Amino acid sequence: MTSTADIMASKQQLSLLKKGATAWRRWRVTQWNLKEPDRTEPDLYGADLQGMKLPGVNFNDIDLGEANLRRSNLRGADLSLASLSWADLREANLEGANLDNVLAGNANFCGARMKGARVAFSTLIKAKLRGVDLRDADLNSADLRDADLTKSDLRGASLRGANLVGANLQRAKLAGADLSLANLVGANLQKANLDNSRVYGVSTWDVRLNGAGQVGLIITPPTEPTIRVDDLEVAQFVYLILNNKSIRRVIDTMTSKAVLLLGRFTPQRKGVLDAVRSELRKLGYVPIIFDFEAPAERDITETITLLARMVRFIIADLTEPSSIPKELEAIVPMVAVPVQPVIQGSRSPYSMFKDYWKYPWVLKLLRYEEPQDLVASLKTKIIEAAEKQAKKLQKSRNEVT
Repeated sequence: MTSTADIMASKQQLSLLKKGATAWRRWRVTQWNLKEPDRTEPDLYGADLQGMKLPGVNFNDIDLGEANLRRSNLRGADLSLASLSWADLREANLEGANLDNVLAGNANFCGARMKGARVAFSTLIKAKLRGVDLRDADLNSADLRDADLTKSDLRGASLRGANLVGANLQRAKLAGADLSLANLVGANLQKANLDNSRVYGVSTWDVRLNGAGQVGLIITPPTEPTIRVDDLEVAQFVYLILNNKSIRRVIDTMTSKAVLLLGRFTPQRKGVLDAVRSELRKLGYVPIIFDFEAPAERDITETITLLARMVRFIIADLTEPSSIPKELEAIVPMVAVPVQPVIQGSRSPYSMFKDYWKYPWVLKLLRYEEPQDLVASLKTKIIEAAEKQAKKLQKSRNEVT
């Protein structure tokens, strides 16, 4: 239960804040020089600071959890090591603030803990957010131009429409983050982890990605079937192809290094997917995975055949068919692209698959026991056979033309 003394202390601190940064700083110095138990620690947990003018205020190492800082002016404020978990910073001005290890922008949040903070539409230009805990934070449409987010934790955060032009995101954790429509032009993402993040509509000119984790990037919005690729720059290109008819005509004549992986990649079979995908990347190919789990607004036949036209060959795992029959029904009769069917153990392919043997681009069924067996077969069996068939198909097209 909150005591009368605590309430009085909070009122006194709020009154000091209203007087400005100098009065607040003097009070903090005074308290710091006192001995226990005479010293009063700053306590702004849950404080209502909405719309207050707080430029340059020293909030270093203060608990601002659940505080209402909406529309407040925090320009040049020192929020280093502050706790801003679940604080409301929407539309706040944090330009030039120090936010190292904190969730905020252009504020000093060095070392701050800002898990779940709401920072949508905030101004965080040149903010120092090094090492800040921003997990699950709402940074939608935040202005983070030239912000320093080195080693910050943005896992699960929403950065839809955020302006990250020139931002430093080296070694940042962005796994599972929503970067839809974000502007990453000139951003530094070296050694950052972007695995399984949604990158639909991002701008990625001059992005630095050396050593970045880029597995399973989602290039489609939530309303469309999930398409994943393993390269941010390729992601933008693939989505552009899917939605630009003029580029579609060009892609039909291109020799691509893309490989379409089809199969039921449940958690139990994810090891197969990861092993094949990793080996394909090592061999210079770009794996693309199509997932029908999401609701589909786009016509599936159009999308799957378009993907098939742009890839060098297809690997179709028939072990647990699920959506495979529908996918191959859309591809095989319509697109002359090598299809390598694979199956684990002694299982038999689904009954209707035999109808596809009449197409010369459907290769001989390859059986494997363990994922490592399939990986071992990629170069010597699958890729060699698929490339040989691709060259035959190209030769036939050339003869016709």
